Amino acid sequence: MSATATSNVLAPHTRVLVASADSGLRERLMRDPRYAGAWCEEVAGGAHALARLGEVRCDSVLLDRYLPDLDAAEVAELIRKRYPLVSVEWVDSRMAHAEAHEAEIGQEQESAKNLFVSRDSAAVGGAMTEGPARHAAAAQTPASAAFPAAQTRPALREAGVLGELVGEGPSMQQVYALARMVAGRDTTVLILGETGTGKELLAQGIHALSARAKQSCMVVNCAAIPEALLESELFGHARGAFTGAVQSRLGRIHMAQGGTLFLDEIGDLPLSMQGKLLRFLQNGEVQRLGSSEVHRVDVRVVCATNVSLLEMVKAKTFRQDLYYRLAVFPIVMPPLRMRTEDIPALARYFLAALSADMNVAERIVGGDALESLKSQHWPGNVRELQHAVERAFILAGNDVELRVEHFRSFAEMNSETDQ
Repeated sequence: MSATATSNVLAPHTRVLVASADSGLRERLMRDPRYAGAWCEEVAGGAHALARLGEVRCDSVLLDRYLPDLDAAEVAELIRKRYPLVSVEWVDSRMAHAEAHEAEIGQEQESAKNLFVSRDSAAVGGAMTEGPARHAAAAQTPASAAFPAAQTRPALREAGVLGELVGEGPSMQQVYALARMVAGRDTTVLILGETGTGKELLAQGIHALSARAKQSCMVVNCAAIPEALLESELFGHARGAFTGAVQSRLGRIHMAQGGTLFLDEIGDLPLSMQGKLLRFLQNGEVQRLGSSEVHRVDVRVVCATNVSLLEMVKAKTFRQDLYYRLAVFPIVMPPLRMRTEDIPALARYFLAALSADMNVAERIVGGDALESLKSQHWPGNVRELQHAVERAFILAGNDVELRVEHFRSFAEMNSETDQ
């Protein structure tokens, strides 16, 4: 045994995951003296490694630079983000083959057998630490620390607000109450509401209150992605699946492993994709475009729409079985015209943010201006109010108080639109 190998022997009970399609390399690694006493498991590719990390606690991953299914650097980056306490070490199957050939012609094995293992911390964002101290610390780390999804859920807010949502009127209090009820479960949530009401903020708030808060909340706008690319975006693709697919890629569903997938504008999902999404919701399995392999993924789904899915079901443009899968727990975001009592708080919130960005004294909205804002229809909802406040902030110049005339241009435009 070489001095290098002796100095890097892992602590007892360390859990090591080896990801490589090269069975010979995996066998050599399993015989390496450093892993004596360690719990070791082998997987053939990057997708299998990510799936396995979501199921069991691991302290270290030996990742082949030449994976058969995914880009190794992308897999390493995902591991670094999701499991910051899991060390990643590169293994080089091509170098290992070269060394094995040299050994066959009589060259020294002992000094070479560890050279195909590299702790190149820069390659994965500096998340790795070398030496036995790192492994000893990892071996003593409980599963909840190694896998943030298992950590204690963040304390629920008591102030009546959720995440970045603003408003304490009765309609928003009902939204907060429903969000708190469902946040701790894996129930699929369907958020309904007009454009600009804050549906994405509600989805992020539900994620932040859940046990999945330490994992990703992946956002997919179904209306913004061309139909031809949507399957690859959601489910990923294998190398060579279509023209231009020069390397395998993970889909958004797989990248949300352990976290939340937010599907915005779900009503714009093409019929051709609705069946595939339904199968994923039913069995939790993902099959990448151009691949025969199926992977189980643990993801909580939250959807949002500004259209009536039931009307789409009647028009046969949205699958009824998918609708009932999505609408397990609906939450309606009220339009701004139905919650005018929240307009003062929203205006103050937007003004405070603008004042901070411009590094000026905080502006206020005069009483007459607030009454004017509360009397308007706001077809664009909270987003329109935000733009109105920003415009008035600019028009007010150095004035500390925003008056009715600073908002008048918006009132005039709204009246013209209503006519």
